[in-house]
Amino acid sequence: MIFGIVILVIVVIIAIWAITGYNGFIKGKNSVEESFSTMDVYLKKRYDLIPNLVETVKGYAKHESETLEKVVAARNMAQSAGTIEEKIAGENALTGTLKSLFAVAESYPDLKANANFMDLQNQLKSVENDIANARKYYNAVVKQFNNRCEMFPSNILAGIFHFTRKPMFEVDAEEERKNVKVEF
Repeated sequence: MIFGIVILVIVVIIAIWAITGYNGFIKGKNSVEESFSTMDVYLKKRYDLIPNLVETVKGYAKHESETLEKVVAARNMAQSAGTIEEKIAGENALTGTLKSLFAVAESYPDLKANANFMDLQNQLKSVENDIANARKYYNAVVKQFNNRCEMFPSNILAGIFHFTRKPMFEVDAEEERKNVKVEF
């Protein structure tokens, strides 16, 4: 009799642990998706700004078409990415091409003085700050989720219910990881 009650209590405790653990994973998965969607909103804003920026630069820098084409191609690649991993790679490529676009702009004093270009550049800076903050939030949520997937005893439930690690949003370009050299 007592043995039966002890077994029943153990089964109930395990069931409660499994239910709360599973619900915790679902909550974490939804938080990861929500944080990525938030970042996606800012990325969409950036995608919408880029054609205007490219057109403005095009008017001043007609012989810089290769740089402009790379920016547009990187934008299209990032926008059409299907998986989170493809999206991360595309966004890293787009960030690199935008830097080259602004490097081209430095060569044209008239362009740098253009009010429309300056407004677009400021809008893009603001969106880039929003994207950086959204990436930080996404990475924080992913870290929590990944910790649950790997730490004992929740890793048992992760294996049973096929919850797997999510990718962090990281900088892929080696040149972006180097120290910035400042010369006067």
